[in-house]
Amino acid sequence: MATGVRTKVQGIRISQHGDAQVLKLEDYELPAPGPGEALVRLHAAGLNFLDIYQRRGSMGYTLPLPYTPGHEGAGVVEQVGEGVTEVKSGDRVAYTSSLGSYSQAAIVPVERLVVLPSELSFEQGAAFPLQGMTAHYLLHEYRKIKKGDTVLVHAAAGGMGLLLVQWAKHLGAEVFGTVSNEKKAKRAREAGADHVILYTQKDFVEELRRITKDRGVDFIIDGVGKDTFAKNLQAVATRGHVVIFGASSGVADPVVPNSLMAKAVTIAGGSLFNFLRDREELLLRANDVLAGIKEGWLKLTFDHVLPLREAAKAHALLEDRKTIGKVVLRCNS
Repeated sequence: MATGVRTKVQGIRISQHGDAQVLKLEDYELPAPGPGEALVRLHAAGLNFLDIYQRRGSMGYTLPLPYTPGHEGAGVVEQVGEGVTEVKSGDRVAYTSSLGSYSQAAIVPVERLVVLPSELSFEQGAAFPLQGMTAHYLLHEYRKIKKGDTVLVHAAAGGMGLLLVQWAKHLGAEVFGTVSNEKKAKRAREAGADHVILYTQKDFVEELRRITKDRGVDFIIDGVGKDTFAKNLQAVATRGHVVIFGASSGVADPVVPNSLMAKAVTIAGGSLFNFLRDREELLLRANDVLAGIKEGWLKLTFDHVLPLREAAKAHALLEDRKTIGKVVLRCNS
């Protein structure tokens, strides 16, 4: 049970919106966990583009200042609040969709916590929840993928992209990916991509049309936004689906709804928050991700694991698209 004593921690604080340099390591205090909450002593925190949008104050992601960023973490339960039965002190846990993971500790609603299997490290625990469960809903909620379907994943060598490539391949799809350079192309192929297009060298629409003999692809998953979305409508097959779940290059330009009629295209927008309606749904998605990792067909790829004090460097790497795989912060060093 909680003792009512506040906990002193060090963590990253944002007092103004701006570039990565607004991320400052500071001392502050956490309250004791209340009913339905746990104090988690964090070992690792995962980075995501959502953290960047909120830091900039862009795309409507403005948070009250100051705040501690980060929506994904892993560590050990230190205290629990009144009425908590889902976890206990000493449990190794991971979570997403609770703000404040760039810190030595965080107060987390227990409904968001997933017990971390003993064979997974804390770094793995901080890497799988948000991106793993995002991959799950993107590949299960919009189109039932069957063997032989064609799927295009933009930014296929990022932490999110590599999970999508592996999972789409596991479902039997023929997988296409776009990347910026040969190093990333090699990694996307290793993850299972059948066709990798360097968008810096070739127009991805023309390449897709060439490879598919002008048919296009059945399903396009886009976390890039402005630089890719308009061309998706040229690349998608008749009766195909396009889902956008991010905007790493900026907000996509508007689309005229009637323009979708020519090929009967379905467009959707994705956000993990809307696919974690309750703890039952969260555990279903989390357990499917963990099962894939345990079975070996879903592998987590780490690009950088940096100490908490280097959060600005970590953000800059992610923001400049210089990463292959996941970027993680170590919270206890």
